[in-house]
Amino acid sequence: MNTTVTQDLSLLYLISSASLPVQLVMGLLLFISFISWWFIFRKLFVIRRAIKQCDEFEEIFWRGADLNTLYQRAANARHSTGSMERIFEAGFREFAKHQSDADISAVMDGTRRAMRATYQREMDKLESHLSFLATVGSVSPYIGLFGTVWGIMNSFRSLANVTQATISHVAPGIAEALIATAMGLFAAIPAVIAYNRYASDVDQLATRFESFMDELSNVLQRRAAE
Repeated sequence: MNTTVTQDLSLLYLISSASLPVQLVMGLLLFISFISWWFIFRKLFVIRRAIKQCDEFEEIFWRGADLNTLYQRAANARHSTGSMERIFEAGFREFAKHQSDADISAVMDGTRRAMRATYQREMDKLESHLSFLATVGSVSPYIGLFGTVWGIMNSFRSLANVTQATISHVAPGIAEALIATAMGLFAAIPAVIAYNRYASDVDQLATRFESFMDELSNVLQRRAAE
């Protein structure tokens, strides 16, 4: 008797015997969870690489390297450079193009606009797919809750044909319904944790980029005034 009950309430049995709407909810949550984990690991490597490249370029820049040499290096390896190096390349290219102009303020305005445009493109790349993780974290519990409500509703509807209701009549239906909620939380919790962590990392990188743009503007302005 105990063996039969255990078998009837096993996870695979409950999923396979669930109603079609609940199975569709579970399948959708599994698919969402799979995509979410893919983006979680992908963003982990992207952000780590961005931080490492930023550290390396800042170290070279503040060691007093020649700006022309840095620009040539950035221009020659444009597809493998980091975000901060691409911001530098865009700003220095614009500065070098109009360096001979008499109006220093106009030259610096153009340099800042070039750096700001590149900065925005780099931030768009770093922030890509973060909105998906935020959506998964906020929506998945409700999708699971829908499956739970549907499963519990079916369990109570089945009692209409039973003369004497016992816990054994409703236990399988409620169990399969609660699995949908558990799967919703399984998809949501990692997505929320990853989103908060990556959003914080991206904000820190954005602050470093903005500080670098201000400092580079000061360096180039002094150079133009010489």
